[in-house]
Amino acid sequence: MSAVTVGPGTRVSLHFTIEMEDGQVVDSTREKSPASFEYGDGNLLPGFEKALEGLSANEQARLRIAPEQGFGMPNPNNVQRFSTADFKDMELEPGLMICFADPSGELPGVVQSIDGDKVMVDFNHPLAGRMLFFDVEILSVEMI
Repeated sequence: MSAVTVGPGTRVSLHFTIEMEDGQVVDSTREKSPASFEYGDGNLLPGFEKALEGLSANEQARLRIAPEQGFGMPNPNNVQRFSTADFKDMELEPGLMICFADPSGELPGVVQSIDGDKVMVDFNHPLAGRMLFFDVEILSVEMI
C-alpha cells in the first residue's frame, strides 16, 4: 500500500516557515502548534497548496514560491491618492500602516509617500511581488 500524498481529498498537518529571499522570516509554526488544513479549503493560497502536492507524511521540503503563485504581483491600481486632510490628527510617514473601513471589513494600506497635501497609500499585499521560500515538514496526510 502506498503512502497517502497531499492532494485533493486530503487533510494535512504540517509545520512551516515562510521566508523572503533575504532570509527574513515572514511566518512560522515551528515554535507553535502545527497548521492543519483540508486541501482546497482556502486556508492556504492555491500556489502554496499546489507546491505541496505529492508530499507525504515525514517529508520535508524547501519550496520556491514565485510571486504569481504566492501573493501576486503589485497592482498599480491598488495605490490610491488621498489628501492629508483625510488623516486628521495623524502623524503620517512612509511605511505607516493604516486600517481603512471597507464594505467587507477593514482594509490595511501602507503610506507610500507624502508630497505636500497628497498622500499615496498602497493597498497591495505587503508580500506582493516577492519571491518566497516555503520550508515545510509534513506531519500527517489523511484521506477525508
